[in-house]
Amino acid sequence: MLRRPPKPKRRTTLDLVRVFRSPLDRRRGRIVAGALAMPCALGRSGTVRDKREGDGATPLGRFAALQAFYRADRLARPRTLLPLAATAPRDGWCDDPRDRNYNRPVRLPYPARHERMQRDDVLYDVVIDLGYNRGPIRKGRGSAIFLHCANPGLTPTEGCVAVDPRLVARLLALIGPRTRIEVVG
Repeated sequence: MLRRPPKPKRRTTLDLVRVFRSPLDRRRGRIVAGALAMPCALGRSGTVRDKREGDGATPLGRFAALQAFYRADRLARPRTLLPLAATAPRDGWCDDPRDRNYNRPVRLPYPARHERMQRDDVLYDVVIDLGYNRGPIRKGRGSAIFLHCANPGLTPTEGCVAVDPRLVARLLALIGPRTRIEVVG
């Protein structure tokens, strides 16, 4: 009897990843992605429904994982089904609500207020764009809301969700174009 060769395993991604705020510390939480659970840092002001630029809060809601970025000069290409791009020294993200490119990637140098995507620390070594305030973009409602690497000790972010850099690759492998990231209060 002839045996058929086994079908190659198809990589699957999760439809939903949930971020739960800690009842003990509003600046911390827990990410649950299927069977994977890990602690995370949230914004210094906790979580809010009505996000404003500069408030230091992580917005509540369900967001699309749009794309990911990584530092190719520091890391091997992470495994993911998301659109993935390596950052370059001239990559930035505009966070100035008065600028026409607010909450969009920009090339540096850039005249308006912005963040550098290649930072001196590890925070943006891997970044997942959560698609917050991206369509349509509302001025002053928050920009550059990412899931990214955390500082040691999971110190609070400026409004993002951050995980231990040693765990971010495991999480990224579970996230694809259909994945939604839900931040619940």
